[in-house]
Amino acid sequence: MPTVTHDDAPLLADLMPWSVAPLRPGRAWPSAPDPASLRARWDTLVKAHGPDRETLFEPTRSRTLHSAVGQLPGQSTGTEKLIRASGPCPEPLRVLHAPFDEQWLIPDHRLIDVARPELWRVAGEHQVFAVETAAVPDSPGPLLLATSLPPVLRAGRIRPLYRRPGGEEPNLAPGLLEHLGERLGLSPGPMDVLAWSTATVRPGPHGLVVPLTEDTGLWARGVELGRRMLWLMRRDGERPKLPGGRRPYVRAPLPSLPLALHYDRDEETLHLDEGRVSPVPSAAWDFEVSGVRVLEQWFTSRTVQAEPGTLAAIRPAIWPQAWTSELLELITVLALLAELRPQQEELTVTTAPITAAGLRTAGVLPVPEAARRPASVLDHHEEGPEGQFALL
Repeated sequence: MPTVTHDDAPLLADLMPWSVAPLRPGRAWPSAPDPASLRARWDTLVKAHGPDRETLFEPTRSRTLHSAVGQLPGQSTGTEKLIRASGPCPEPLRVLHAPFDEQWLIPDHRLIDVARPELWRVAGEHQVFAVETAAVPDSPGPLLLATSLPPVLRAGRIRPLYRRPGGEEPNLAPGLLEHLGERLGLSPGPMDVLAWSTATVRPGPHGLVVPLTEDTGLWARGVELGRRMLWLMRRDGERPKLPGGRRPYVRAPLPSLPLALHYDRDEETLHLDEGRVSPVPSAAWDFEVSGVRVLEQWFTSRTVQAEPGTLAAIRPAIWPQAWTSELLELITVLALLAELRPQQEELTVTTAPITAAGLRTAGVLPVPEAARRPASVLDHHEEGPEGQFALL
């Protein structure tokens, strides 16, 4: 059977044509690993007055205390200028803050320089966001991350699986599902395409590519593998577990606030100062995204010292138990994902390829320009600046 080269494979940007650039927060303090810190930071901000409030806010060219902006779609925050803001903190929202690092955000448009409202309009329980990462030589980390949470990480472009709320109108090249169905003799759905893409995506000369196939058996294996990867990344439903005897546990209690992280490869032990967690497979410790070790980045974001007197310096005085639970689950997820790499390698040679040229012949490519733009979403109220109705 013929095989596909990366030059022949269609671009991810053509298969999932609508994408959004990453958010630009502008300031770090509206995000935190725990929601209590965010509430305390907000209270400190609104109790401050005059120049003190301005200093704490950390103004930029895009956002100051006098900026007039509407609500983020789907969020019920205030819209008066922050110079006059008072009252309790808007309810913190769980977000994907960094690769495999779920944190919390004050979802207030006034606090975020560039929030990408079109992304928030399509968020919801049925949505899956595919986030591109940078390919780094000799680093086997995933090129696509998937999350059901609003993604606020500073990575590559964000491709929602659906163009409308409620899992409506898949963000796929028009005619792609029908063409795949004809070639495979199946009825693939949007999640099948995302699963296959997650398992097979590769760097190409002009961006990420997705080698497609009309080999039904190969397609089934790739979709099954991709669905497991998506489940591990999104952590939906039942929590992932390693086999008995390989599950990580706290072997020595963590100190009240660990400051140093060290891995003992021989003993498969993660040291947080005098605290010990084991077994931690070396594959979990070595797991990288864009050349950055995930476990180190996760730990650093919870322990790095912020400048005294800033809102970011308001943080837990001791290590919360919830972080330990999150750490154990993160180790599990990374170890299980690493175990899937040999199966991904088996998909590098794609038999019976569906090439970009073939998609052009079938009329699937090029995609119409309208498919690269956000859909009109007018099914919910959005409040504009100072309580006005937003004009969409």
